[in-house]
Amino acid sequence: MNPALAKFMLARTPDSIKHPGENTMAAETFTLNSGSRIPAVGLGTWQSDPGQVAAAVEHALKVGYRHIDAAFVYGNENEVGEGLKKAFDAGVCKREDVFVTSKLWCTYHRKAEECLDEGLRRLQLDYVDLYLMHWPVPMNPNGNHPLFPKLEDGSRDLDKEWSHIQTWKELEKLLKTGKTKAIGVSNYSVPFLKELLPHCEVVPAANQIENHPYLPQQEIADFCKGKGIRIEAYSPLGSTGSPLFQEEGVQEVAKKHNVGPGTVLISYQVNKGHVVLPKSVTSSRIEENLKTVKLDASDMEALENIHKKKGITRFVYPAFGVKLGFPDKD
Repeated sequence: MNPALAKFMLARTPDSIKHPGENTMAAETFTLNSGSRIPAVGLGTWQSDPGQVAAAVEHALKVGYRHIDAAFVYGNENEVGEGLKKAFDAGVCKREDVFVTSKLWCTYHRKAEECLDEGLRRLQLDYVDLYLMHWPVPMNPNGNHPLFPKLEDGSRDLDKEWSHIQTWKELEKLLKTGKTKAIGVSNYSVPFLKELLPHCEVVPAANQIENHPYLPQQEIADFCKGKGIRIEAYSPLGSTGSPLFQEEGVQEVAKKHNVGPGTVLISYQVNKGHVVLPKSVTSSRIEENLKTVKLDASDMEALENIHKKKGITRFVYPAFGVKLGFPDKD
């Protein structure tokens, strides 16, 4: 058996540990195939409103979070860095206690280290713990917009002379710089993973995908598990307004465990062995999102039945103009 896969299989069950300053709240962690420990619940920062992110990050660290998920394209890494620095300066935690993720944006596929360097400057860090390829879609680095270049017809200006496989080779080089401890992918379907893996010297440590009871993506989850790639779930509560909160299956499980629907949806991911990244800038919700409960087989069945009754719903699907290999769309 591949050593990375063996290590992954031994780490399927999260360990309950306590971080400094947590009081009674326990944070579960998983082991990546790189050997790094990653907290099962992290603070997501996508679509967090400007002016609120720094305070959200600082508060999250104060109440026990030790995992912050960021990205170059979110446009708020400066604020994430401010929140981290305030927490470090106040003695809430040390840099080595916090798992920080950032992501390579599509217009930087040819210049991965440049994107990482800029992200580190914004985050005020010397390294990140995990660096992900945000999408397997290279876009024109010299187009009419630094992040979202378009052609005259309004479609995405793709870099068709460069492949995501070449990008991955650039990410592998970053490991030698010490600027990231592990590398992975995001928004990868099974077809893209099958294209990539034969060319990997380093197997991706994680694949961050949209995941919730409307979109369990079991095929991708099973494939990644078999390759020793940890699934990270973004948008675990669904879309804006959290429509999953009103689902009968979610409410039944929440009532049974005397917790809120958000706790159920976050616990759903952790119970599947997934890292989960709920986003919030509200102090009470940030605290609530860190709590998880153990779900039994009947709970998981109730949650899995939701998409079987309602159908698959994907909320994040950028119009790149290229087939991404997601079975519900392509």
